[in-house]
Amino acid sequence: MTASVGAAAPPRSAGSGPLAGARRVAATVFAAQGAAVAAVSTTVPAMESHLGLSSLAMTALTIALTLAAGAGSFAGLAAVRRSGPVAVMRTAVLTAAAALLSVAWAPGRVSASAAYVLFGLALGAIDVSVNTRAATVERHYGRSILSSFYAAWSAAGVAVALLTAGLSRLSWPVEYVLTAHAALVALLALTVRPHALPPAPSPSGAGPAPAEEVLGGRVWARLVPFGVVLLVAYVVDSTVSAWSTAYLHQTLAASLAAAPLAYAAYQAGTVTGRAGADRMVRRVGPVAMVRAAALLAAVALAGLAAAPSWPYAVVSACCAGLGVAALTPLCVAAAGRLRPGAPETVLARLNVFNYVGVLVGAGASGGLGATGHFRIAYAVPAALALIPVASARFFRPGDLPPRSP
Repeated sequence: MTASVGAAAPPRSAGSGPLAGARRVAATVFAAQGAAVAAVSTTVPAMESHLGLSSLAMTALTIALTLAAGAGSFAGLAAVRRSGPVAVMRTAVLTAAAALLSVAWAPGRVSASAAYVLFGLALGAIDVSVNTRAATVERHYGRSILSSFYAAWSAAGVAVALLTAGLSRLSWPVEYVLTAHAALVALLALTVRPHALPPAPSPSGAGPAPAEEVLGGRVWARLVPFGVVLLVAYVVDSTVSAWSTAYLHQTLAASLAAAPLAYAAYQAGTVTGRAGADRMVRRVGPVAMVRAAALLAAVALAGLAAAPSWPYAVVSACCAGLGVAALTPLCVAAAGRLRPGAPETVLARLNVFNYVGVLVGAGASGGLGATGHFRIAYAVPAALALIPVASARFFRPGDLPPRSP
């Protein structure tokens, strides 16, 4: 990502006032989403035991959650057009908190499944609304800042994973652990406030696009290079996030208190990577950044697959997070440049690749894990992580396909 996200120089309010407030709110919502996802991911083994589910049944539930998130993304797109991203962000985060509470205290499997589906719908709505707001804020700044938002997502994931580990160490039942997580997410939602912003600056030579702008028949072809990289990133992310806790517990004999540490390490790696990603992108460019990130992720996943014990897996998970850290914000920023006047429309379509990646990663790794082959579940994404190397050249703004009429 370069300054092409907005040709105008950063406005005076970049350090204070409405723009700074809008940036803080977007970061808070990213953190709330990261906390909510971590709450579900780090309690998988405990919920399996609590609900009496097999690993295959939990995998099916994860797939249902992901499909619901895809539907929630398009429902969120309609809501953003009607009510604006801030209102949708606040409502969706509160809904995610309520869903976590419902999962915690569900009296049976059917009600728990319904709560997981509601959680997925909320996640999808958060995705499209907060990325729309973040893309708008970045255009106002006129420079790469999206990685900082995703760093907030990852930092919250680290905190919640460590909280899960700590409460499990204290022998808290999973109902109370999830209740604590739900309270945290709800508190973050209550801090969301609207900040009026002027119309975002348009790229040089382009006029403002209406919110209802139609993308044209070539939208999928133009999104494919970024979508493929995003898909691979989420295959990696969902494989580590959704099942690393179960992998450590079932394959590497880690305790319930130690098992969430791989998730925490993975998110710590993404925090570290994203904290410096914007500066690195400005220094070496997005093409080199995508290639280096993909190679590191591939090596780290291979190490995770071959880990002889859970401490080695924790270190490998951290390196995987460091590698994959920049891929998602780079994809979002590059796709957002296709239609600066209607980012919510582009991002809702880009999210299709996101959820396909989650389905492939969480579904395949969960299925392999259920049959005792978690190591294969990490070896396959290690090979897939090399795909972004071939797609990296499309991240150079000058190499984007011509805009269709």
